[in-house]
Amino acid sequence: MTPEQITLIQQSFAKVAPMSEAASVLFYDRLFEVAPPVRAMFPEDMTEQRKKLMGMLAAVVGGLSNLETILPAASALAKRHVAYGAKAEHYPVVGATLLWTLEKGLGEAWTPELATAWTDAYGVLSGYMMSEAYGAQAQAAE
Repeated sequence: MTPEQITLIQQSFAKVAPMSEAASVLFYDRLFEVAPPVRAMFPEDMTEQRKKLMGMLAAVVGGLSNLETILPAASALAKRHVAYGAKAEHYPVVGATLLWTLEKGLGEAWTPELATAWTDAYGVLSGYMMSEAYGAQAQAAE
């Protein structure tokens, strides 16, 4: 990721943060629509989960300029997700859902450059998390 991409991501997330509740509802509704089996991995009441999602995104976006600061938390999160039943093949679905949600939430502010920046950031983080969670298995899945 370039410094310019990081700036684009941070600026766009600043626009999403004020509507975090609506964005998180949109995200999970879409995720469960495109991948119904993952619904069983989540609690019935999604209130806390939605807050966790937005908090995690805020931490990641804030740490993009210094990835080393967020990698330990990303590693721990990846390993917890294995215990919840998450598989390497879920990561691309989650990424596509995140991009879809951002596009819907940002409207005309969603540009090809912004899409590329978010795609690159998700690729870096999800690749690291899969490696931490699944080791060599994740490398074969990519």
